[in-house]
Amino acid sequence: MALSLKDLGLVDQAFDTSGSYIMALDCGTTSVRALIIDSYGCVVAQASRALKTVYPQSGWVEQDPIEILASQIAVMMEVQFKSGIHSDSIAALGITNQRETTVVWDRDSGQPIYNAIGWQCRRTAPLAQQLIDEGYEKLVRSKTGLTPDAYFSATKIAWILDNVSGARELAESGQLLFGTIDTWLIFNLTGGRVFATDYTNASRTMLFNIHTLDWDNDLLKLLNIPRRMLPEVRWSSGEFGCVSSDIMTHRPRITGVAGDQQASLFGHCCFEPGQAKNTYGTGCFLLMNTGDTVVESQNGLLATIGIAESGKVSYALEGSIFHAGSVIQWLRDKLQIIGSAEETAAVAQTHPNNGGCYMVPAFSGLGAPWWDAEARGLISGLTGASDRATLVRAACESMAYQSYDVLRAMETDVGTKLDSLSVDGGASRNDFIMQFQADLLQIPVKQTESVETTALGAAYLAGLAVGYWEDHEELRQNHDIAKWFMPSMSDKERQRNLDGWHDAVARARSSRS
Repeated sequence: MALSLKDLGLVDQAFDTSGSYIMALDCGTTSVRALIIDSYGCVVAQASRALKTVYPQSGWVEQDPIEILASQIAVMMEVQFKSGIHSDSIAALGITNQRETTVVWDRDSGQPIYNAIGWQCRRTAPLAQQLIDEGYEKLVRSKTGLTPDAYFSATKIAWILDNVSGARELAESGQLLFGTIDTWLIFNLTGGRVFATDYTNASRTMLFNIHTLDWDNDLLKLLNIPRRMLPEVRWSSGEFGCVSSDIMTHRPRITGVAGDQQASLFGHCCFEPGQAKNTYGTGCFLLMNTGDTVVESQNGLLATIGIAESGKVSYALEGSIFHAGSVIQWLRDKLQIIGSAEETAAVAQTHPNNGGCYMVPAFSGLGAPWWDAEARGLISGLTGASDRATLVRAACESMAYQSYDVLRAMETDVGTKLDSLSVDGGASRNDFIMQFQADLLQIPVKQTESVETTALGAAYLAGLAVGYWEDHEELRQNHDIAKWFMPSMSDKERQRNLDGWHDAVARARSSRS
């Protein structure tokens, strides 16, 4: 007698497969996932696999594009098997991805010519600084909303063309293709039929003009990057081809694509100007919808495309923090002082305060609002009484301090104060961090019911394109708040904490490797 999936222990409950669902692919920095989402915005099944990251030299960050692709396809298969929901019940597929990470591959063979250079990689910092020194910062900012930095894709492409043997000649002959991770997945999932990205991912390359909504010839010339390498740019909610039949038998359409932070903004239903969210993932990313206005930051933040659907672009102001959840991973994997991220809240609270200890996790420089590529990680204020819990608390607090700096800079740029902050990401489930964040900001922090807001945003974009959901109002009905964190820290303690943090940041910025 054949055993059912439930008999085999592969599902916790029997799923109703009579209806249809959206599949969301969440291709992150440390893992890839496939999620099946229903019409209420609930995750009914998911599968995940960890990704390896390699560090060939100090400040260099790479991943294997083939591993990323193979792992993503594997979890697409696994989630169907686990749930019993197969491709004939998938109405559409959405993709969200780590942004800026750069892949260059051969047009014919489909093989990458080098590892994917990760968004955290700092190897091209000298080239970015050269652009600034030669007076191109204003040009770059006026066209892209970004500031020249190794964080973005453009300098990574230039590095590959200049450092991989024969790459430049192949690129100029039209043989090489560039893509961020979304493009790499789309190209392969469609069997090479579609070479495209969306506006949100394009806006993070430092090659895309966010005003004209096109690749910018001046910037391509400046960095000596052939235009023919670049993918077609499409709306985030729209047609990106069908998945090949050898991957999913019934070939669902890919109809939603967005960079992870923009997908999160959409998943939070931040459709109106002034609405903001913060995602606590590998890094920390705070985005505010600024509507039709491109806000030129005076405080180290970036203008970017936030939402691109229904034929309309909404811009956003963004602050990017390079290391947030990755600090907890560092405690677990490198220092080996914790067994899991889940235990950090309880460990941190074994001390009544931080004891004057601060951790600045500038493992690869500092992002917004400092943008200091030369800053290095630092732990200050250690005493003979410092212990494991001291370090864990300092690591947890560092996420809230960095987010505080970004939010205050953002409020200054737009000239308004936020009345609350919506949060998601793994660390948003750490009640200690969320309470500390509310205390620093002196505003309520609202924790969404679903931690999967990024994947939900990709699903929403895909579903809107095929009529699975009718409009934004229907999406808002799915947006539930699980918990509110209200500020309770005294002004004196809050200021003492902030003064200690900013002193530690100043020390990290003055340090050199």
